[in-house]
Amino acid sequence: MVFSIKPLQLVFLAFLACCPLVGFANNQTDIQSPTTEIQVVEQSEATTLEKVKEKFNPTDLINGHIGDSHEFHIMDWGGHPISFYLPVILWTDNGLVTFSSEQFHHDNSGEHVVNQGGQEFVRNNEIIFYKDKYDALTAKEKTEGAFNFDARPLNFSITKLVFSMFMSSIILLIIFLAVAKSYNKNKLAPKGIAGFLEPLIVFVRDDIARPNIGEKKYAKYMPYLLTVFFFIWINNLIGLIPFFPFSANLTGNIYFTFVMAFITLLITTFSGNKSYWGHIFNTPGVPFWLAPIMIPVELIGMLTKPFALMIRLFANITAGHIIILSLFSLIFIFETVAVSPISGAFVLFMSVLEMLVAALQAYVFTLLSALFIGQAVEEHDHH
Repeated sequence: MVFSIKPLQLVFLAFLACCPLVGFANNQTDIQSPTTEIQVVEQSEATTLEKVKEKFNPTDLINGHIGDSHEFHIMDWGGHPISFYLPVILWTDNGLVTFSSEQFHHDNSGEHVVNQGGQEFVRNNEIIFYKDKYDALTAKEKTEGAFNFDARPLNFSITKLVFSMFMSSIILLIIFLAVAKSYNKNKLAPKGIAGFLEPLIVFVRDDIARPNIGEKKYAKYMPYLLTVFFFIWINNLIGLIPFFPFSANLTGNIYFTFVMAFITLLITTFSGNKSYWGHIFNTPGVPFWLAPIMIPVELIGMLTKPFALMIRLFANITAGHIIILSLFSLIFIFETVAVSPISGAFVLFMSVLEMLVAALQAYVFTLLSALFIGQAVEEHDHH
């Protein structure tokens, strides 16, 4: 099968990615006796372990995974992070500025600062500001930096989530081009990857599109529904793979789910027929004097449907990632390997469950999108 991920392999890879590699520095002092050598090594190990304990923060670990970033943190080696740095693309007051996110460095204030194109930029919580405008902000304004647009250049950077989105799009193109090629060569029963995907495509058509949109109009919306189903499913699975170049929490990002739900809202709105709009602005069976109440209620109902789509996908995917990372963190919180069998067992269970959730959430989003579209295009009998 194409999309088969064995649970034991998933957990093993997750442990490899999440367990930090601790490197102990070589001591350059001349050692005179074995006793002194043992003491120095023990002291060095104790100091290193103490630093690891101080640095580990489960909140930082979880936020670092579920949030966006300008680089992929692959591992730590010898106390130094090994990362894959992504390009920063900014449209500034002086025009286009591009550079690698590796160029950001700590200044005296502890902020990530870079000087490019004759301008200084500062990065705070993965948001890039003009440094002079950032310094003029209050502490509260810096905390709420996402809304201080005057202090920010236009940011078109390839972040971790954008990289993951491009990668999943390429994966989908490769898969479906291979399926199309397979059908062109083989006019009989599908084989290989085409044989795996055909039942899924038929499922979306016969169990989602036809019953909810109707026999006459479902075909028009099949490309969108198939794209949504496979795009969300692939990204859900990619988010469960805990090593580079995967591991991005794209479908657990509220901006991503907002855009997906907004597209469904646009399709529903522009597909609405007279019956649909008549139900909103002239609800059947309701006295005319209730129209000032019913019309706002119906309009709010139009917005709550995509809002439910957005929150459902975001909350379910993010919650699963948080739970798995929290279970991993128990080993380091309790500072004993005795917790690892219990933690590992729960991680295994949650990983299998998340594989089910990955497909289930793709199905639910596609089903509800088809349902909303079907309500907009449904023809009502008038007697």
